[in-house]
Amino acid sequence: MAPRDIPPRTFRATEIYGDYWFNSEPVPIIALRGNVILLAFWDFACCASLRMMSYVSEWDRRYRSLGLVAVGVHSPKFPFGQDPANVQKALHSQGIQFPVVMDNGYLIWARYQNRVRPAVHIIDRDGFVRYVYDGEGGYLSTEREIQLLLGEAGYAGELPDLMEPLRETDRPGVVLYRPTPELFAGYQAGTVGNVEGGIPESVSAYEDPGIYLDGRFYLEGDWLSQRESLRHEGAAGPEGRVILTYSSLGVGAVCGGEGKTGVRVAIEQDGTWLTASNKGRDVSITPDGVSYLEVQEPRLHSLVENREFGSHLLRLKEVGRGFVLYSFCFQSGVIPEFVPHR
Repeated sequence: MAPRDIPPRTFRATEIYGDYWFNSEPVPIIALRGNVILLAFWDFACCASLRMMSYVSEWDRRYRSLGLVAVGVHSPKFPFGQDPANVQKALHSQGIQFPVVMDNGYLIWARYQNRVRPAVHIIDRDGFVRYVYDGEGGYLSTEREIQLLLGEAGYAGELPDLMEPLRETDRPGVVLYRPTPELFAGYQAGTVGNVEGGIPESVSAYEDPGIYLDGRFYLEGDWLSQRESLRHEGAAGPEGRVILTYSSLGVGAVCGGEGKTGVRVAIEQDGTWLTASNKGRDVSITPDGVSYLEVQEPRLHSLVENREFGSHLLRLKEVGRGFVLYSFCFQSGVIPEFVPHR
């Protein structure tokens, strides 16, 4: 995506009224005139948001003492994202130390005419929104804008060199593979491929069709279809499965496990267990080689991290009762033949 074309001094920033603040007292926009303010719209259960927030954390570290005020606006995709305890855990795990406000009702989102997550809005010293970048990417141009507006705000010292990309996929000029799009569970925007379909707010029995289409996932066993999720209602065993084909470098799943002990899910790719070379960060391996995921609180879990972009068949097997699935997300990769010379 690309920066929006915003005519200067046409959109004045409004105050931020949120449900709950982390890492600081509420940040008053009007009292920060003279500073440059960066608003980062994000959600801790969104792959792209977490990739963006790693840059925002570094910009906060680099430019806070020079006059930049970074504020995260947490606009949740799923109901569990409205719980302050879940957001607090995410801030701790991601090492986010700048102020973050919860926007459960999307009031800040609406006030700033935000369109997507993630997104960055930068406010100049006079309180006008001068720069908006919708979606992931554009990190080099965003940091340049931060430096430009800090100069306009009166900073005359030496600025740090622009950041090196944190990932090869962020490097300007690279050409990326097109990964499988995000897949959602639940009857509101779900992408279940089984012919059985499903009745909202009811339990349906699914059978593995044995044939899988890209852009869909398939179920086996008894699953409750909810508005934004699917919950496994059967006992752990062969009948509890989620199957999908995908094209990607890595796979993440937004999922949770009900009950005090959570839920264990076995994970298999292309008919074999995952190994140390391709398992995700949240996957463990038993002494006899079985790869599995322990799921408790709902969040984004890293399932697979392949070394190269490719197409694969993924199975979540022996899914225990109380496993709740919200979505799958996929990671692109750089096409080697189109890497620009540096």
